[in-house]
Amino acid sequence: MNGALIPHTPIAVDFWSLRRAGAARLFFLSHMHSDHTVGLSSTWARPLYCSPITAYLVHRHLQVSKKWIRALEVGESHVLPLDEIGRETMTVTLLDANHCPGSVMFLFEGYFGTILYTGDFRYTPSMLKEPALKLGKQIHTLYLDNTNCNPARVLPSRQEAACQIIELIRKHPQHHVKIGLYSLGKESLLEQLALEFQTWVVLSPQRLELVQLLGLADVFTVEERAGRIHAVDHMEICHSAMLHWNQTHPTIAILPTSRKIRRSHPDIHIIPYSDHSSYAELRAFVAALKPCQVVPIVRQQPCRDYFQDSLSPRLSEPPIPDSVQQYMESPARKPSLLWLLLERRLKRPRARGVVFDSFQDTAGRSQADMDSKKAKNEHLSGRLEEQASQHPLPIKKPLFPDPCSKEWEGAVPLSESQKMVTVLTAPLSVSGHLRSTDEEFVSLETGEEIGVGPPSVPRGGHGGSAATGNPSAPTGRDLPLTHTGEAAPLRALQFRGLALKYLLTPVASFQAQFSARGFDQQVEKYHKVL
Repeated sequence: MNGALIPHTPIAVDFWSLRRAGAARLFFLSHMHSDHTVGLSSTWARPLYCSPITAYLVHRHLQVSKKWIRALEVGESHVLPLDEIGRETMTVTLLDANHCPGSVMFLFEGYFGTILYTGDFRYTPSMLKEPALKLGKQIHTLYLDNTNCNPARVLPSRQEAACQIIELIRKHPQHHVKIGLYSLGKESLLEQLALEFQTWVVLSPQRLELVQLLGLADVFTVEERAGRIHAVDHMEICHSAMLHWNQTHPTIAILPTSRKIRRSHPDIHIIPYSDHSSYAELRAFVAALKPCQVVPIVRQQPCRDYFQDSLSPRLSEPPIPDSVQQYMESPARKPSLLWLLLERRLKRPRARGVVFDSFQDTAGRSQADMDSKKAKNEHLSGRLEEQASQHPLPIKKPLFPDPCSKEWEGAVPLSESQKMVTVLTAPLSVSGHLRSTDEEFVSLETGEEIGVGPPSVPRGGHGGSAATGNPSAPTGRDLPLTHTGEAAPLRALQFRGLALKYLLTPVASFQAQFSARGFDQQVEKYHKVL
C-alpha cells in the first residue's frame, strides 16, 4: 500500500486501514489506482477528501457512500478543522499531479508547517507556476513519488515515448494493435494514436464511460471491428493471447510502461511510456522546491542521498496544539454533528494580496477567449449538423428508439421540474438524458450537493431505461430544452464553483453510432496542428 500517516498530525493520505490508522482523523485520496486504495470499500464511513473526478470514480467503482465523499476543487485552497471545536484549522490545496485522470498532489499548511504530498505524479515545469507553489513557500516535508528514483533508469518524456509507439505501429501497417493498460490512465495516448492513424480506438464499455467523462475527442467506440487499435487490460497480453489473436489477424501488442517486464512473445513490445517522474525530473523538482526533508512514498525503494544537495536546513518539530492532541487521542468514531457543521461553515481563505495584470495582457486574453469560444461553438454546431446523417458502419438495429418515432413516446416522460430531460439528439436514433437527483457530493463551500457524474445514456431500446447495471450510477446536471423539445446549445455544466479540469461533457457522451465526417474533421484538425 502506497500511503502515509503524517507524523504529529491527524492527516492520512492513501491510507485506509482504520485499525492501523492510530491518531489519523482526516483521510485524503490522491487518485484511484488500486495500490492507493487498499482497504477502501463500500463500508468506509469517514469523510474522504479528493478531486471531483476521483470522487465520481470512488463512488462508481468502490461504492463508497457519497455522503462521506468531499470533492475539493483543484487549484483552490480549502480550510478544514483539525479539532472538534474549530480552534485549529489547516489549509489544503489540490494541485494537478499529471499522472492519471483525477490525480492530485496535496499541499497542507497548518501548525505543522508546510507539507507537499505528491502522490503518483509526472513532473512538468508548469507545476512550479502554480500560485500555491510559486509564492516562494518553504516546504518543510516533501512526500515524493520515488517510483523511478534511480540514476541508472533513464526514461524518455511521454511525448518521446509516444513517438516511439507511433513509429512501431507504422512499421506494421497491416497489423491490429493491442495496447495493454491499467483500468485508469493513458487515455490521452489513445486519443493521440487514433488521430495519428485515423482509426477508431476500441474500448471496453467501462473505459468508454471514463473517456466520455474526460471530454476527449470523439474517436472511441465499443464496436470490435470499427478500428485496428484496441485498448485491453495489461494482464490480457500474454503468449497464449498473442497466438489466438494472430490466428485471426496479424497482431502486435504494446505495453507502455517503465516497469521491467519479460517478453513472452516476439510480437509483444515494451515502450517506456511512464506516468511517473523520471530521476532527472525528480532532481529538477526537488532542486526547485528546496524542501527541508524528502520522504519517499514507495518505502521499499528509498531515495538514499540523492537529494541532499538540494535540501534546506531542517527546522525543529512544532508542538501539537492541545485541542488537536485531544482530537487525535479521542476514540476513533464517526465524526460528530458539531465537527461536520464546522467543516461546512469554514470558507476558503481570502487572498492576502492582489496581482494586477497589464491592460494589454488582459485585453489580449479576453479577445483570445472570445475568439476561442466562438470557434468552439461553430465547430460543435457543424459537427451536430453533419453527424445527423452520417454512419460509416452498417447498423443492423438501432440501439435506441428514434426520438421522433412513436416508440419513443412515453419512454422518457418529461416532468415540469425537468428531473429527466432529453439531450442532444445529434445522430439519428440516438438520445440521452441527464438525471439530477442521484449522484451528488457535498460541497465544503456551501454545504450543498454537487453533481459530478457524466450524463447517463440509455442502453436499451425498451422503455428508455439505462441498463448500466448500477442503479446509483452518477449523473450530471440538467440541460435546458427549447419549447420544441430540442436540446439547447451545448454549454458548460454548472457545478456551483466546482471547477473540473477534465469534466467537459463532449458530444460523444450522447451518441452511440459513428460519424465519418465528424471523425475526419477531428483528424484533419490534429494534422494541421502538427
